[in-house]
Amino acid sequence: MKLSTKGRYAVMAMVDIGQNGEGRTVSLAEIAGRQEISQEYLEQLFVKLRKAGLVQSARGPGGGYRLAHPADDIVIYDVIAAVDEPMKMTRCEGDAVDGCVKGERCCTHDLWSSIGRQVNTFLANVTLDDVVNKRNLALAASIRQAKARHVRKPQQTEADARIS
Repeated sequence: MKLSTKGRYAVMAMVDIGQNGEGRTVSLAEIAGRQEISQEYLEQLFVKLRKAGLVQSARGPGGGYRLAHPADDIVIYDVIAAVDEPMKMTRCEGDAVDGCVKGERCCTHDLWSSIGRQVNTFLANVTLDDVVNKRNLALAASIRQAKARHVRKPQQTEADARIS
């Protein structure tokens, strides 16, 4: 799996806002200076982050960006997905074998595909708040994943049963 510079820099910039944006907007110039990322590059990333609904912008003096949601509601997977192509470990398209070896699964397809799913699941269970507050990311992701598995579905009403 290859995480592109776009994905890495987008996460760095979002963490920077999480660390420095308490009650205020953060300018791209500030982020660029602290993270040593080109401001022009950040501008391209923030167009995508704004379109994805992850940040809000403010114009004028004191303008910049703020998180559109609380940091504990933003998962790292969404930040990366907003600026990158989907991350994958295989050269195949989806779980199909197009792009594998001679139209069949290569000998390591299942290995790389499984690792890719694990990485995506991990990133979907780590929040921006976890990174900002330097939590044990593996533990935080495991707890969040376990809680999601144990959430009970609401009881189905008779009307719902008839519809389905």
